[in-house]
Amino acid sequence: MSDSVENDKTGGNKLSETKLAEHKTAEKPKEYETGPIGLDIGTTNIVVARNRAGGSPATMKQLNAFFAIPKSKLTAKILSQNDIMYFARNGQFYIIGNSAEEFANTFNTETRRPIESGLISPREDDGLNVIQALIKSLLQPPKKQGEPVCFSIPGEPIDGNSSVLYHESIIKRALDTMGYSSISINEGFAVVLSELSGENYTGLGVSMGGGMCNVCLSYLSVPVFSFSIRKGGDYIDSMVGKTVGEPATLIKTIKEKEFSLLREPANKIETSLQIYYKELITYLVHSIQQVMASSDRMPRLGKPVPIVLSGGTATSAGVKELFEKSLKGTRLPIQISGVKVASDPLNTTARGALAMAVSEEN
Repeated sequence: MSDSVENDKTGGNKLSETKLAEHKTAEKPKEYETGPIGLDIGTTNIVVARNRAGGSPATMKQLNAFFAIPKSKLTAKILSQNDIMYFARNGQFYIIGNSAEEFANTFNTETRRPIESGLISPREDDGLNVIQALIKSLLQPPKKQGEPVCFSIPGEPIDGNSSVLYHESIIKRALDTMGYSSISINEGFAVVLSELSGENYTGLGVSMGGGMCNVCLSYLSVPVFSFSIRKGGDYIDSMVGKTVGEPATLIKTIKEKEFSLLREPANKIETSLQIYYKELITYLVHSIQQVMASSDRMPRLGKPVPIVLSGGTATSAGVKELFEKSLKGTRLPIQISGVKVASDPLNTTARGALAMAVSEEN
């Protein structure tokens, strides 16, 4: 089903009323209820978590990407017949969500991303329109004004001059315009809320996403510090792609389906993946050490605390072991009881955001 972008009175652009939420690829499970919503707006995926009757939270996701093709009536008919989400703008169809990656791989090129390194991309004029369309494909308008939604935001980057404020404000305005009452949560803290209830929400939450790695140290549910580095899975994909002469989208597919850090590499792609995974994790652990060493808020903890790894970049086999190995050679001002991977790494942030939304409602 197509949609269009129209000019508003301020001279900007806004997405006109969309029917994308009725599309088959975005159907809502029947067990969904009204109530608080957790929303993870990541570089790679947009994930929604919502409580359902008599069960654990249910999640839905769409790839946070798009692919532009020429507009035509015939193409519109074929896209609709094949349940492919898109909207029309400036003489083009913007394929959005999960189908965008299929198009990119078919044409042996890259998808375009509305978010770059964790923040709204300054290089994509239509990025916000894509994000709005994807959110609407996952969320029906609230049944009553002011339903709570908690959305994730990255920590302030320590390796760049970008600010999270603009990104946070734009997403909040988009959600509030839909009729929700929105609050934000740091992505690393969301990991703590999702995974460390048994430790009284004390420990390090690490979200290894596509565009960034986010870190938060929490003590008894109080964030002590949080930060991000502007490297993640996309950095690995891009560097490996440049090294071996293949599109990053193809590298991402191989990394997610076939790759393991626990075995000897079988080809140059796997060799490059191991090299850049090691570089990323070494950089991440070194950044944690630097931030802890320079923080004047470090608590005096009576016992060791856990580290939880989550996010798509943490799903490859062997990431935990590589992180532990890097950690052994690093001196931290606190003791670490162990490293574990989140129970549901791709949905951890959305589940933590949902926990915050529920607590705010109560």
